[in-house]
Amino acid sequence: MTTDSLTAVIQRTPSFAGVLILSWLIIPGDAVADDPYAKARERLVRQRIASAGVKDPRVLQSIRTTPRHEFVPRSQRQRAYLDMALPIGQSQTISSPFIVAAMTEALMPEPTDNVLEIGTGSGYQAAVLSPLVNHVYSIEIVHDLGQRAKETLERLGYENVSTRVGDGFLGWPDAAPFDKIIVTCSPESVPTPLVEQLREGGQMIIPVGERYQQTLYRLTKQDGKLVREALRPTLFVPMTGEAEDARQRQPDAANPGVVNGDFEIAAQRERVAIEDYVPGWYYGRQVRRMRATTDDGPPPQGTAYARFSNQTPGLASHLLQGIAIDGREVSMIRLRGHVRTRDVRKGPDSDSMPMIAISLYDQQRRDLGTFTLGPFRGSRGWRPSSRLIRIPPATREAILRVGLFGATGTADFDQISIERID
Repeated sequence: MTTDSLTAVIQRTPSFAGVLILSWLIIPGDAVADDPYAKARERLVRQRIASAGVKDPRVLQSIRTTPRHEFVPRSQRQRAYLDMALPIGQSQTISSPFIVAAMTEALMPEPTDNVLEIGTGSGYQAAVLSPLVNHVYSIEIVHDLGQRAKETLERLGYENVSTRVGDGFLGWPDAAPFDKIIVTCSPESVPTPLVEQLREGGQMIIPVGERYQQTLYRLTKQDGKLVREALRPTLFVPMTGEAEDARQRQPDAANPGVVNGDFEIAAQRERVAIEDYVPGWYYGRQVRRMRATTDDGPPPQGTAYARFSNQTPGLASHLLQGIAIDGREVSMIRLRGHVRTRDVRKGPDSDSMPMIAISLYDQQRRDLGTFTLGPFRGSRGWRPSSRLIRIPPATREAILRVGLFGATGTADFDQISIERID
């Protein structure tokens, strides 16, 4: 299976196939009626964003009308309306449309809000916010990205967006205070200057945590202090500059491993307010952490496992996990897992089947290949599966994916692991 085909299986619905053959035209922002991507955006909103829980009609409409294809490199335009992060150069990515929509909704934007965005990237998040608020101030630390985003936003007519190249850790003091702050890169802890620049009663949406284990928070400033509300596990590129210099814990890329691959770690009820939360993993869809029962029989080890269930062909059902892996240190790994299936049928796409997949990326987050266990079909009891994978020297990180990927039925997974082979 090719990398492109697996990526499509993981992130798209088959109905996008027709969209991919459309010509890659540059469409002005006000020419929505003549935009050949309009139907693709409508499908994206209906099948990947609204179905995953985003409800605010203003946010959905903004995603529906924001030309994401204008904010990605030409080489990525065929994937612009798939629900996936994409490389934009300089080791940075444009976030998936779902996470942009979810963060925008969590920010609770009001027409009178002045919003500070940390991490302009391609400019897409600022463009989505633009029709929802009074003004967006956006900072990007990478000069080339910041300049490109500025040019794109100006060309498309986003007049209420101001951009600046600088260290987002320091904020934008001469435009403060801000009603809302949205951070699209992850520091290990909340930068103090951003707290100071948030008005009393204001809110900040920010991913915080270790490099590959982060939580998205809503922070509300009350009496000068922050009140935290955990929203969901997530994965963002790190905040660079002062934030990265102060980071205390770095991942061990020479010894890659899976966090909670046996699913024995249970969620604390107060940690995140989403049903599909499995500790150590993020972006869960139609998944539950299960405990073994007499009827089910024991899992391969311990008492817990992950269950994916889906009755709608093509609908997402998966878990993801980011992993540090350095191809200069690691030349080969063994990927393992146990799988049990019941009444599994492939989705509309020929490759829409349960699998365990690992995708490798270089320092610029360019795709180096995807390797899979599976696909798994029909009904079968617990069975182990494994394969050796040679790691390209350019590898710097990986994304592990587990789930049904558009298939229908039920698939259980347990004992998912990565072993370094010297």
